Amino acid sequence: MTADQVIDVARNAIWAIIECSAPMLVVSVVIGLIISIFQTVTSIQEQTLTFVPKFIAIMAVILICGNWILTTLSEYITELFNSFITYAG
Repeated sequence: MTADQVIDVARNAIWAIIECSAPMLVVSVVIGLIISIFQTVTSIQEQTLTFVPKFIAIMAVILICGNWILTTLSEYITELFNSFITYAG
C-alpha cells in the first residue's frame, strides 16, 4: 500500500465521519445557541437546561437522517472492502 493510497483512505474516512456527524452537530449548536440566548434574556443560569432540548433534537435528527447516515457509511465500507485487493497488493 503506497502513501497515496493511505492518504486517500484516510481522507475518505474523515470525510465520511464529517458528513455523517454534521447534521447532529449543526442541530446541537443551533439548539445550544437558542437556549443560551433564552438564558441570557431571562437571567436563568441553569447549566442542565440545555441537555433535554439537545437530546430530543438530536434523537429527532437521528430518526430523520438515520437511513441516509447508514447508507453513506455502508457505501463507504463497501467501497473500502471492494478496494481491499488493490490496497493489499
